[in-house]
Amino acid sequence: MNDPIPLPFSLPLFPFPLTIAILGAGAWGTTLATLASQQRHRVRLWSRQGEESLQSVLAGADMIVSAVSIKGVRQVAEQVRSLQISPNVILVSATKGLDPDSGSEAELPCLPSQIWQAAFPDHPVVVLSGPNLSAEIQEHLPAATVVASANEMAAERVQQALSSNRFRVYTNADVLGVELGGILKNVIAIAVGACDGLQLGTNAKAALVTRGLAEIIRIGTDWGAKSETFYGLSGLGDLLATCNSALSRNYQVGYGLAQGKPLSAVLESLQGTAEGINTTQVLMRLASQQQIALPISHQVDQLLQGKITPQAALKALMLRDRKSEN
Repeated sequence: MNDPIPLPFSLPLFPFPLTIAILGAGAWGTTLATLASQQRHRVRLWSRQGEESLQSVLAGADMIVSAVSIKGVRQVAEQVRSLQISPNVILVSATKGLDPDSGSEAELPCLPSQIWQAAFPDHPVVVLSGPNLSAEIQEHLPAATVVASANEMAAERVQQALSSNRFRVYTNADVLGVELGGILKNVIAIAVGACDGLQLGTNAKAALVTRGLAEIIRIGTDWGAKSETFYGLSGLGDLLATCNSALSRNYQVGYGLAQGKPLSAVLESLQGTAEGINTTQVLMRLASQQQIALPISHQVDQLLQGKITPQAALKALMLRDRKSEN
């Protein structure tokens, strides 16, 4: 994933405005479309339920942004590949999830960007991730994000295309760390939502977020990411935003479960997908294979499966064997 795109791949002089195709018309895809439109780019938004064909949306695109849920990434990538896009197109992955149909004792589960890179080995793939609550951005509130790619020029092109006076875009060379930070924090957000739902207070929440970050770093560095990346916008930044806002769907899941609602009822009330549910399942399978201790994530998994109550999960965490913080 971190191997550079081989030459002779090169990008033409940066056209302006760009033609940007955004795949996925959910909250995040719509928000990205708004941001790109405000930069005067030509934006086309595609939905699997929409009337416009994928082929017409992709025609002449300079950049393709994928904001579909993780369960749809592989299928959409195959659809795009069948349409033979221009060799100069930059692919941007804005999905935060672990592929549920990959991973075994011999391999790690696929990340969204890896699915796109496998489908388009000669194209640059850029990951976009950060503390970006869609509702706040739609209200014109300021935000920052990170774009990461093995192709530095491609990352800078995306940075230039989306940067504005209210949406600041940074670049980062650690593709794996940037992508994992945005994915793994969703599991901790479920735990924090439950903490708030139980009204456990600020001390408990601070401890949970801090130890949750330790878990993210533990699994991320084992995977091969740089630990310092998780202290940046796509790690700690996204974690803080997701764990401190009722706008977060993953937070809402934990909060609803702590209120005694069954998971099915919580999901019915959500507008969009809570990616942390699927991520928790895939993550715990990986943790078991790699023998990595993830106590908070384990309790979240038990809670989502209905095997434990939020109160029992709290007790299990508080009564763990005493140990060093490091």
